[in-house]
Amino acid sequence: MLSSSADPAYPAAATGLEVRPFRALVYRRRDPGHLARVSSPAYDLVTPEGRDRLAAADPHNIVRLILPRVASGPDGADALHRAVAEAAGTLRDWERTGVLERDAGPALWVYTLRPSDGAPETVGWLAAVGVPAAGSRAVLPHEDTFPGAVEGRRALLAATATDLEPIVLAHDPHPGLPALTAAAQDGAPTLEVTDADGVRHALWRVTDPVLTGPVTAALAETGAVIADGHHRFAAARAHGARAVLALVTPMGPGGLQVQPIHRLVPDLVLDEALAAASAGFRVTELPQGSEAVAEVVRRWIADPLESGLLVSDGARLVRLGSPTGKVLDAVPREAPGAWRGLDVVLAHHGLVQRLWSRDSDDGVVIAHGVEEALDGARRRSGVALLLRAPSPADVAAVARANARMPRKSTLFVPKPRTGLVLRPHDD
Repeated sequence: MLSSSADPAYPAAATGLEVRPFRALVYRRRDPGHLARVSSPAYDLVTPEGRDRLAAADPHNIVRLILPRVASGPDGADALHRAVAEAAGTLRDWERTGVLERDAGPALWVYTLRPSDGAPETVGWLAAVGVPAAGSRAVLPHEDTFPGAVEGRRALLAATATDLEPIVLAHDPHPGLPALTAAAQDGAPTLEVTDADGVRHALWRVTDPVLTGPVTAALAETGAVIADGHHRFAAARAHGARAVLALVTPMGPGGLQVQPIHRLVPDLVLDEALAAASAGFRVTELPQGSEAVAEVVRRWIADPLESGLLVSDGARLVRLGSPTGKVLDAVPREAPGAWRGLDVVLAHHGLVQRLWSRDSDDGVVIAHGVEEALDGARRRSGVALLLRAPSPADVAAVARANARMPRKSTLFVPKPRTGLVLRPHDD
């Protein structure tokens, strides 16, 4: 088992990615239909209702491990311990009964994600990636984390001794990698499944050192930004893990797209929200005509010439533009320029905290889609705060400036499917 003790495979002073093959744990049944029933989205995208649907789809759905559910006993403080112990017991049982089986030897995996809507295909390498020592610039985060969420993932990691789902790293492009990646996609995929959003996930298990050697050497010449999995990466570091399961994909062509994450402020009347916002923004009500609010929002988000923030109660739609000094002064001046100009930063510091006087942790709900934000505003008598996504270049600039975006600022898509490949720590 890899631990916090010295490991020559992962030098502490690494400046590039330390990547190696690993011996995976996978479902014994590998037909696409079965993989569709037992896999799931990443844990932080699964709602309580979605968790119930996934668990009901198959008794061996991976959601039973990544989101264990145990009824609280007399001592609520022990609920987390009981939950992760339940997940660890389930994992051992699935291994013992052959639901999951260990690969015969170590491998890297090529992973392609092809959306059904014609968006570009994403391709990368699934590998064990070294967790750099503090201060290394090999792997850079770009978002803050919630301590409670980190502890929950750390406890699950400690109990199961297994990476149950990959984080995603966006690495600097390397001229030699595309040809190696293409060469590895020889023949039929080892694993293949299409998810509920129509994304086709295909994985090729690669063991030939003629390919794996040059791939690890090429990636060692690159650094990366965490695209997805900040809490799991922080949990791995807190646990003292020397490696973490990661999908390593390039920035730019062949890599991920960035979508915004929106906010919902419950129990805030729109007129009151606008009255407060008018102290720091130009407030403009947007005509909708016969169009649904969600369609107007989506068109606005996709238009690179648009600016400002949108707020809505689910029926009306209002743009907040031209932030004044009252808003701009709420943004820490010592922060780097790449960070201060982000819409999510102005929304977080200038609007939510200063003008609306809401605590960003307790008074704001994260919404991963436009409809989710608008529906939440209607149901919870609040307002949706709708944002445009930062560009991948913005994300990289913030990370390299040693800055952090507010929690849950970016949604990189498409996301790898959870449950296709696991990494035991004694791999």
